Amino acid sequence: MLCVDMVKKLKHFDLELCFSCAPGQITAVVGPSGAGKTTMIRLLAGLEQPDLGTIVFNGQPWADTGSRLFVPARKRGLSLVFQDYTLFPHLDIRKNVAFAATDMERVDTLMDMFGIRHLAASRPAAISGGERQRAAFCQALARDPVLLLLDEPFSALDVATRRNLRAHLKELKDELGIPILHVTHDLEEAAFLGDEIMAVENGKIAPDWLRRQSAPIHKLTREALACASL
Repeated sequence: MLCVDMVKKLKHFDLELCFSCAPGQITAVVGPSGAGKTTMIRLLAGLEQPDLGTIVFNGQPWADTGSRLFVPARKRGLSLVFQDYTLFPHLDIRKNVAFAATDMERVDTLMDMFGIRHLAASRPAAISGGERQRAAFCQALARDPVLLLLDEPFSALDVATRRNLRAHLKELKDELGIPILHVTHDLEEAAFLGDEIMAVENGKIAPDWLRRQSAPIHKLTREALACASL
């Protein structure tokens, strides 16, 4: 269980968030650009420190400003996937996926699952953007992370690739059994993937933000909207 109660002072507002995410659950994080979503991901990943409050995972504090405790990113055992394919350009795809893997057999299993095993000997520059993002997902999952953080990982992909990858993620959710936070601007995607939807606006959790959207999102069910108010 990830439990967050933190404050980070930003240029135009304070990021003030209090929420939790359970194992086997995807929390979809939505909201306007500049709302603080990426900063939230960086704080959870240990790339930045909160100014006040705590980040606790499975009862163990990762950050606690009261006791001046801060666990760096490399010791948190989590994985982070950005939209810009965090791969090593000098390594082939298999070596990228295998980097920091806990089980080498799982490397091939994941590459089969994401349809990129035939690209094992290729370098990232020689394959498509969608294939690179598949490799980035494989790399993240091969580490057997305790927490998966996704910062708009599908936003630069074509529609067909995006739908395919998010279907893979939804299928893997129960198998992984870890908390997953997925930042997206796509409300339909949030409704498809999210067990809960958390809207963030001006650094605060904003349940009404979804209701203020003028365009009807037919797949955003009443159940998904209810999650946003939790």
